Amino acid sequence: MIVAQEDAVHPPDERPPVSPFDRIVIVFNPQSTGDAPTLARELRDDVAEQHPDLPVELAPTQRAGHGRELAAAAARDGRPLVVSVSGDGGYNDVVNGMMDAANPDAVAAVRGAGNANDHRRATRRRPLDAAIGHALRTGETARFDLLRLTVTPPGGRPEVRYAHSYIGLGITPVVAVDIEEGGKGSWREIVAVVRGFRRFRPFPVDLADGSRLEVDSLLYANIDRMAKVATLSDDGRPDDGEFELVLLPHHSKLRVLVTALRSATIGLGPQPHETHHELTIRSPMPLQLDGELVELAADTHVAVDIAAGALRTIG
Repeated sequence: MIVAQEDAVHPPDERPPVSPFDRIVIVFNPQSTGDAPTLARELRDDVAEQHPDLPVELAPTQRAGHGRELAAAAARDGRPLVVSVSGDGGYNDVVNGMMDAANPDAVAAVRGAGNANDHRRATRRRPLDAAIGHALRTGETARFDLLRLTVTPPGGRPEVRYAHSYIGLGITPVVAVDIEEGGKGSWREIVAVVRGFRRFRPFPVDLADGSRLEVDSLLYANIDRMAKVATLSDDGRPDDGEFELVLLPHHSKLRVLVTALRSATIGLGPQPHETHHELTIRSPMPLQLDGELVELAADTHVAVDIAAGALRTIG
């Protein structure tokens, strides 16, 4: 019997796996005040040294939102691994670009750089260079859920965006606005949190059943923690086909403070699991999408759905 050359070298059960990606594109902000440019170059050099046959490209952003365009272009064909060297906001751009490309063979990953790295912190299993090597050796990738946000302004057309970690309304984005205005840094952030807490007012929403509710905070969570210390739920995972609905109806500011302290210490405990939730906000307010702020007009309809297994990744 004649044995095929490939089978003679690699018996059927020992053939090397097909690589899950054929190139790597590293998206980063060269004007970052953090270490993103250095980390991006280090990752490129490490991959080039360990996997010299794998093309690696640096894709620096030039303006706000450019990361989404770069990721969409990189993911349009073939089997790319698109790495965001950034915090949660930069990775949100890349994730949305991947969804724009709609290529089922494209893979995403993040190397944490910046002030907020909730997604990387919650999902990290191994260093990224080790995760790349593991995927190349085994052919393994993972599937993570995404939150699909549909915003419909009054009299306007629906706009869809995706979040990898959370969507927040209420006290969370109000504090985030103050941090943006006051600047990052431990003392400035503390002052911003206190200022945001003092000026915060509950917001009215109309739920899908027609009832109205005054809300202090509403968080749609795809991960179980945020802001380095806050534990949102006991059993939230980014691959369970559901999101956690952390809804805090209006109470006294003392009650809000106690809830915040609880999240930072023992955690908030089990939360409701949902796949769809919608409401209409009745006053202008900011919404936080993976750390990025979106201003919403009064009477805007907001719907959140789970996009189960929408993001192909490594970790």
